[in-house]
This record gives sequence, structure tokens and C-alpha cells, in this order.
Amino acid sequence: MISPINSQSQMLDMMTALQQVASNERVAPANNDSGIGADFSQVIRSINQQQNIAADMMTAVDTGQSDDVVGAMIASQKASLSFSMLLQARNKVLSGIDDVMRMSL
Repeated sequence: MISPINSQSQMLDMMTALQQVASNERVAPANNDSGIGADFSQVIRSINQQQNIAADMMTAVDTGQSDDVVGAMIASQKASLSFSMLLQARNKVLSGIDDVMRMSL
């Protein structure tokens, strides 16, 4: 089981890495041609993992194996928020594609 402290430190590490990438003026191209599909797959796997962890934590609380109700609720809300953000990103991408399709040449 992942403790909330480990989850928070992982999120802090990810935020620090993203902040470093955002502060760079020029980003070097990746050596592999993984494309955006691989990036979305990685994000989906990450969100799925968050949801599985939250479900495991909730099950542990429900069965009495754990008394970390707060940690389980935080993990559940984090997974829910991540999924909502994924849906919003998907909707924005689809909206952008629709806008491009409607453009006249």
C-alpha cells in the first residue's frame, strides 16, 4: 500500500520536473518517435493506477484492515480529479479538431 506521504512526495517530484521543463527556453526533441498517442497511454495508465490504489485503500478501510480513512478519501478524490482532468483534456482536443475541420480553406 502506498502511504499518503509517498504519494505527496511523488507529486512534488513531478511538479518540480514539470517546472524545470517549463522554465527551459528550448526543449530538445525526444530521441524516440513515440508521439502523442504514447503520451496519452502513459497518462491513462497513471490515472488507472491512481484509481486502483484508491479502490484498494477504500477496500482496506471498509474491511477494517486499515483505519486511514482520511488517506483513502484523499486518494479517492485525487483519482477522481485526475480522471476529470483527463476528460476535460480529451474534450479540448476534440473541440480543437472540430474547429480545424470547420475551417474554410
